[in-house]
Amino acid sequence: MGSFPHIVEDCLGVLQVLSDGTVFRSKTIQFNMPVIHHQNSVDFKDAMFDKTHNLHLRIYKPASASNIPPNGRPHKLPIVVFIHGGGFCLGSRTWPTCHNSCLRFASGLNAVVIAPDYRLAPEHRLPAAMDDAASAMRWLQSQALRENGVSDAWLNSGEVDFDQVLVLGDSSGGNIAHHLAVRLGAGSTELAPVRVRGYVLLAPFFGGVVRTRSELGPSEALLNLDILDRYFVMVP
Repeated sequence: MGSFPHIVEDCLGVLQVLSDGTVFRSKTIQFNMPVIHHQNSVDFKDAMFDKTHNLHLRIYKPASASNIPPNGRPHKLPIVVFIHGGGFCLGSRTWPTCHNSCLRFASGLNAVVIAPDYRLAPEHRLPAAMDDAASAMRWLQSQALRENGVSDAWLNSGEVDFDQVLVLGDSSGGNIAHHLAVRLGAGSTELAPVRVRGYVLLAPFFGGVVRTRSELGPSEALLNLDILDRYFVMVP
């Protein structure tokens, strides 16, 4: 008789891989910060961008965008595409670490923020995450082109500026943003009329044999596990 499956990989108790290949994801996650469900200055909603893989994104839009100024010509809002982190294995647009940040980006930058989910490892091995990010960008292009005469009302070309797009990635999301930049290249017209003006990588995660100081310790002042522990606690 063979042995019972046992845990071979354990990520904070929220993600476990068993010896028979089974993947367990905990649905009970206790965060050290609340999810902001409502903010007067920013509206948000979800939309599907990839039916094949059942992937959704969240759109954040400053409430002031609906207010037409006295001259009758509203200022077009730039677009920020935010790709969440999580080591390619964890994370979601709904997590407070992502959601609350996007609310602040939309309010502070006076921009439309789009936060797509992507398929997670180990169930979906890389480059699935990069492919999904590219799919989200193509969805944005379809909104600009109004393919089949249909587009999301929140992305009306009269209110948002598809010529002013910034891609922002955090941790593994920074890695994904990097690969988007490599795919699209400088001056690419592949997404026209969408134009990406820049990529911002926040503490991007790139794998390697040599460990960084934050991985080895002692803790660095600006990036360490102690800081991460302040933001979320995983409960199996």
